[in-house]
Amino acid sequence: MNPSPRWFGSRPLPRPEEDLEDQGLAFDVGTLIERRKVLAGVGLGAVGLALTACAPTSQSSSSSSSSSEEIPDETAGPYPGDGSNGPDVLEESGIVRSDIRSSFGESTTTAEGIPMNLELTIVDMANGNKPFEGVAVYVWHCDRDGEYSMYSTGLENENYLRGVQVADADGVVKYTSIFPACYTGRWPHIHFEVYPDTKSITDSTNAIATSQVALPKDICDAAFATSGYEKSVTNMKSLSLETDNVFGDDGGVKQLGTVTGDVSSGYTVKLTVNVDTTTEPTSGSAPGGGGGGMGGGTPPSGAPDGTPPSGGPGGQGGTPPSGAPSMPSDDATAPSSPSTGSNT
Repeated sequence: MNPSPRWFGSRPLPRPEEDLEDQGLAFDVGTLIERRKVLAGVGLGAVGLALTACAPTSQSSSSSSSSSEEIPDETAGPYPGDGSNGPDVLEESGIVRSDIRSSFGESTTTAEGIPMNLELTIVDMANGNKPFEGVAVYVWHCDRDGEYSMYSTGLENENYLRGVQVADADGVVKYTSIFPACYTGRWPHIHFEVYPDTKSITDSTNAIATSQVALPKDICDAAFATSGYEKSVTNMKSLSLETDNVFGDDGGVKQLGTVTGDVSSGYTVKLTVNVDTTTEPTSGSAPGGGGGGMGGGTPPSGAPDGTPPSGGPGGQGGTPPSGAPSMPSDDATAPSSPSTGSNT
């Protein structure tokens, strides 16, 4: 008498009287092929989970930003180095580079800090959300002490943590840098400007997008607990994304980078930057947008600053350097030198 048929999924077992592992090579191969088809259908999700379970642990934090909205326009702040407020690094030979940790030209000083890779994916919204190949992206940020090259006292002849990359066929630009500090009055961030091409970067008014990358709190807390970032720990205590004078309108939801890695191996920060060339940029390279009387002038010793407005965050002050221009209202919450106060 033949045994009753048994099934495995939609397939009958060739040896119904035997255990599943004893069904023979042909059945096993068929099962393997079937599983591969399933995995392919779900984008190898199961494999990804298995690999994640076996991989070494590392910190990660991700953004909940929408991939369908244009990146918000933001001020470039008082330390752009693009010619709109004093010095212009974009006129210098050597600015197009991926490793921005060291100064170039007459100085070779290297900024110290936790290694950080930055990867921005530029999307051309006006062209069917295709990768924005060929655009030039200028990136800059403060160092481990919260100071900016070209502006802060003693760093006027440095140009580290500034660089330009051209987007590849996938719209991607990559930089090797260090994790920036948190200085008084501003959430940890990275500035960037997007230009149509490398020829247009010598004039800051050619930028088609000006914005900032926000860094997640858990990553910042871990980074700032390491040696060299002590001042950042104190500065972070009174800040949040919701109260920041740049990210506060929406909590930085469209600008919050996705971060992986840890303090020992370094971090990788990624953000998708949607650029719509059919809209008029609302922010410029100079503080407050446009020249505002600050462009082309000699920056004061330290950094541009002024008296904080009434109701501004406490502890930002200090007397501005003699002859320092006052900040426009939209940057007034960032009045003093990066090493002693807030800025954007």
